[in-house]
Amino acid sequence: MKNEAYLKKILAFLDQIGIKVIEKELPNDTFLPGLELKADTIFVDYKKLKYQGDFLHEAGHIAVTSIINRPLIGSDKMPADWPTPGDEMVAILWSFAAAKHIDIPLDFLFHSEGYKGSSEWLIETFSDENYIGLPFLQWLKMAYSNDEVAKNPKLVFPAMKNWIRPD
Repeated sequence: MKNEAYLKKILAFLDQIGIKVIEKELPNDTFLPGLELKADTIFVDYKKLKYQGDFLHEAGHIAVTSIINRPLIGSDKMPADWPTPGDEMVAILWSFAAAKHIDIPLDFLFHSEGYKGSSEWLIETFSDENYIGLPFLQWLKMAYSNDEVAKNPKLVFPAMKNWIRPD
């Protein structure tokens, strides 16, 4: 029952920021079970979806991808090195900010079966306010800069300036 409430929060948030979620039967070989990305859309096969928190991480990939490359997500025209390690890091940080924004527990997002065995480390690191990748998220104009935060401390991360990369 709790998971349903979290899923509803996630889906409402994604709708609010313009990331579409469309239910569709998916093959068994998607990168994450039951999820597939195309441009600004997450396709979901609820019968195959293993971890609902993965929605936020996958949405993070869409959100932090440049406006030039976003339409190419899920196509053979997308650069072969996407997502880069930097893209991955900033998508993880974005998903943390989103989870905090919509009040989703971090262990729901960073579940024990994902993140190459680093789930606990991510939870501890972010809970200690060690935001690896924050300068990159600020450079993308998605998180508030240090100067903006100095003028208004309410803007401190995980507050976000833009949920979708504006360039």
